[in-house]
Amino acid sequence: MMSMNDNVVNLLKEQMWYLATYSDEPNAVPVAFKDVTEDGKLIVGDVFLETTLNNIKANGKIAVSACNPTTMEGYQIKGTAEYITEGAIVDSYKKLVSDMFNGAATAKGALIITPKKVIVTTPNADNKKEL
Repeated sequence: MMSMNDNVVNLLKEQMWYLATYSDEPNAVPVAFKDVTEDGKLIVGDVFLETTLNNIKANGKIAVSACNPTTMEGYQIKGTAEYITEGAIVDSYKKLVSDMFNGAATAKGALIITPKKVIVTTPNADNKKEL
């Protein structure tokens, strides 16, 4: 699996992510319940991901975009995604979401994203460069 540099990991941990998927039509959604694992996978807690999940079932492909609105530093990660509905990761998101919404919403599962490419979206000389 590819490794992401510290700049990419730090930005992903600090900023909102936008997930992009497609099948019959493109779909892009912001996600707040997310993390980067020690081994470089991206995890997203599923609260309202219905269209995203349908698209992933169709082709398994996903892109994640994140940027710092102040510095404009940004990255796009392209990869594959799988959906899980049980285990320690899912349990932790269920608790996190339930606590935040006082039980009015919960996580139903989690997306595990395996990065295949990291592309710079920062508007500078490295724009479109693959890391």
